[in-house]
Amino acid sequence: MSNIQEAVQEKYGAIAASVRKGEAGCCGPSTCCTDPITSNLYSELQTGELPPEAVLASLGCGNPTALAQLEPGQVVLDLGSGGGIDVLLSAKRVGPTGKAYGLDMTDEMLALARENQQKAGATNVEFLKGTIESIPLPDNSVDVIISNCVINLSSDKDAVLREAFRVLKPGGRFAVSDVVVRGEVPAEVRRNMELWVGCIAGALEERDYAAKLTAAGFEQVDVDPWRVYQVNDARAFLTESGIDVDAMAPQVDGKFASAFIRATKPQARACCGPSCCS
Repeated sequence: MSNIQEAVQEKYGAIAASVRKGEAGCCGPSTCCTDPITSNLYSELQTGELPPEAVLASLGCGNPTALAQLEPGQVVLDLGSGGGIDVLLSAKRVGPTGKAYGLDMTDEMLALARENQQKAGATNVEFLKGTIESIPLPDNSVDVIISNCVINLSSDKDAVLREAFRVLKPGGRFAVSDVVVRGEVPAEVRRNMELWVGCIAGALEERDYAAKLTAAGFEQVDVDPWRVYQVNDARAFLTESGIDVDAMAPQVDGKFASAFIRATKPQARACCGPSCCS
């Protein structure tokens, strides 16, 4: 396991433990995605239908269930499912004939998610232990992949996108929320391990994200920044990391954004003769 994975497990395990004790989910600006990144992502109608612990453990940067077009009977996979909020919301939309999987590598988060599943009475949900770089599902088995501010935590994003492509059915859709970088960012931000866990340092430049999706085999790739952060939004966690925010402000301001990222796995080609499927 990489140092980054160990750091993510440690921090998010602590967050899950605090939620299970009835404490707030986010335990500090340097240990998880904080406001304004996590604020106002879900409607009261959505959160009102879920266990409070699922809402408290929501540490994402968007609402992929609003982005993804989910239909009854579909199979959905949430990469880095945490406390299970997006899995439980997806399960309602795909209905009893569909299935919602959540994948997480942190035991504490998996335990919390399974408790939330029981409280919600969701019978079409399954939480799997594993890493997003090696998804424990068969080829061509998923209709839609969602994720919420998790792929940027991986140190091998190419592997994540290859795995996402592998498990999607032909015509399947990739519909995630993630943090992206718009242009160049200071090296100090990249080097800070705490900011990896806080969803910032691992973020891809938006054009690089699109290029990696294309390289993995996806088509119809779209990276759509919808919430651009200013330096004052980042002041708290940058200051805690020992960075001189005012000196860095011209290089950071407006460079990070939450984005909706969409792509499609191509449909399988029909075979038109004895030589075309070789």
